[in-house]
Amino acid sequence: MESKKIVIIPTYNEKENIEKIIREILSLIEGFHVLVVDDGSPDGTALIVKALQNEFNERVHLIERAGKQGLGTAYITGFNWSITHKYDYIFEMDADFSHNPKDLPKLYYSCVEGADLSIGSRYCKGISVINWPIGRVIMSYYASAYVRGVLGMKIYDTTAGFKCYKRVVLETIDFDKIRMKGYGFQIEMKYNTFKLGFKISEVPIIFVDRTEGTSKMSSGIFGEAFWGVLKMKMRKIHPRQIG
Repeated sequence: MESKKIVIIPTYNEKENIEKIIREILSLIEGFHVLVVDDGSPDGTALIVKALQNEFNERVHLIERAGKQGLGTAYITGFNWSITHKYDYIFEMDADFSHNPKDLPKLYYSCVEGADLSIGSRYCKGISVINWPIGRVIMSYYASAYVRGVLGMKIYDTTAGFKCYKRVVLETIDFDKIRMKGYGFQIEMKYNTFKLGFKISEVPIIFVDRTEGTSKMSSGIFGEAFWGVLKMKMRKIHPRQIG
């Protein structure tokens, strides 16, 4: 039986990008499905997704939430839905084309070949970022180095948000213990995966900053990640308790 693959895309005001990125994902021969988790976008993002559901039937799914509740909770909502619906490979991806849909197969095949989590990495082969101001590149690169040093993970891009999980990883992580909601969430999920003994691989990608829509990045996101990493180091990581 062919494995089931789903790409989770959290959205808030992504009407310029959402249809284009969904169509590109669905055009890939690997047969990906898409789950959009929309946080009440006032620009009509969800309406665009609903129109695509009529066209693509069971390949496009939508969860609508009331208001902005954070990146981390959006992904956890998507993870739980994907586990319930028995998807074998569960992807994270941004809506704004900073992650190239054509790189999805690379993440998928990395997991097929043995990884439990594959990461689309900006930094595992030097620095592969386009359209970012140099200050942001430096901050992001050294933030990853800081996380790597504190937590002891041999991962070059610790804040990456372009990933593929085998379902067993997400079934094992206790989402109730995940504390961080913004980009620190990406670090915390990787750290849980690492501490629970799963195999992690990095796949080099080229990250291109969005050309349409508005960035959701803020200095508060980095502050949460900086202090959250120190707290994370002190906690013990346990697998989810079933039943």
